Amino acid sequence: MSPAAGVKVPLLPGSSKSAPAKPPSVSGAVFNVSTSIIGAGIMSIPATLKVLGVVPAFVMIVVIAWLADISVEFLMRYTHAGDTTTYAGVMRESFGRVGSILVQICVMITNLGCLIIFLIIIGDVLSGNQLEGSVHLGVLQQWFGIHWWNTRAFALLFTLIFVLLPLVVFKRVESLRYSSAISVFLAVVFVGISSVMAIMALLEGKTNSPRMVPELDNKAAFFDLFTAVPVIVTAFTFHFNVHPIGFEMGKPSDMISAVRISMVLCAAIYFAIGLFGYLLFGDSIMADILVNFDQNSGSTIGSVLNDIVRLSYALHLMLVFPLLNFSLRANMDEFLFPIKTLLAKDNTRFWSLTLVILAFCYLAAIAIPNIWYFFQFMGSTSAVSLAFIFPGAIALRDAWGISTARDRILAAVMIVLAVVTSTIAISSNIYSLITENQS
Repeated sequence: MSPAAGVKVPLLPGSSKSAPAKPPSVSGAVFNVSTSIIGAGIMSIPATLKVLGVVPAFVMIVVIAWLADISVEFLMRYTHAGDTTTYAGVMRESFGRVGSILVQICVMITNLGCLIIFLIIIGDVLSGNQLEGSVHLGVLQQWFGIHWWNTRAFALLFTLIFVLLPLVVFKRVESLRYSSAISVFLAVVFVGISSVMAIMALLEGKTNSPRMVPELDNKAAFFDLFTAVPVIVTAFTFHFNVHPIGFEMGKPSDMISAVRISMVLCAAIYFAIGLFGYLLFGDSIMADILVNFDQNSGSTIGSVLNDIVRLSYALHLMLVFPLLNFSLRANMDEFLFPIKTLLAKDNTRFWSLTLVILAFCYLAAIAIPNIWYFFQFMGSTSAVSLAFIFPGAIALRDAWGISTARDRILAAVMIVLAVVTSTIAISSNIYSLITENQS
């Protein structure tokens, strides 16, 4: 029976003949949730500080983290009140088949887009890229020169087969707890080295004072502020993994605790990397901060730190990849085969979906050198729907009669803010694209 059919079991459990698995610890869940949150979004946080200013960016990070925590609480509470164990299932209970399909489509778009972005960034780090006539060499090319074996296509294929494939074949989220712990550590390394480099630049007088508030020179500058909101929203979107992680926990309260600890941890990491990245590169910071780390540092130590930053980030994304793949594979299976047996018990279906996802992501990462605009639009549509619009709608629908007045007010505010900011962001991006093409 499919997980969406109402069986309260882990999304991909082990064999029924084996002994019951021990519920994962809160610390293990913290690592898995934190790994789900800190993905490609971390690379764009420094650019949001340039757009918003330090103070508004800090406030925005805190507010979005707080709202994300509330939306997870809505999801967990309504899931446990009903007869389902999946995000799609709780939407089906509130809005019927249409609600279930909308969640599955949004999860697939968000996760697939993120996985492609991960591979593109990994390819940039290892083998470089050429954007708008500017050549950026990867670490392999800088170390060994340009050869056939460190080209983008071969380096990504090697990474896919020998690093990512062994990680994505696990059938339980808890099995990824150690790789998740390493991933969080690498994110901290990324922040730590960026901090050291920023402090070194401060001592040498090579940094500019960051803007505390945004510069609003014209109407276009005001609307540009809204384009930063989807980036932060996407950075905190992990709701597609709430159910796989939460239903392996012993108690619902353990999941809520894990999420809150993860929110504090990730908000601190985001603001730290944003502030130190902004101090390090100032207004020259790019939408992808790794492009800045590709610049010539002028010293041996600086070059080594640049390489460590890029490699630690690439390794971090390699370890985040299996968590998003886990959720994408489960939702694709539920969408395509709603009445089949559990995915973990059908090896043919499990391996077919796994290999198709990996092959598609690989081909897309090779064919598309830059999907930054797609990443921004994704944050204004599917990601914001999963993080705020759908959980708010579930609370307002109140299929089980458990919403309080506070819940309904928060849900309404959450939906209105999400719709308004996303609409303005999409409109601003379309306007920018039109004006760029005309100029």
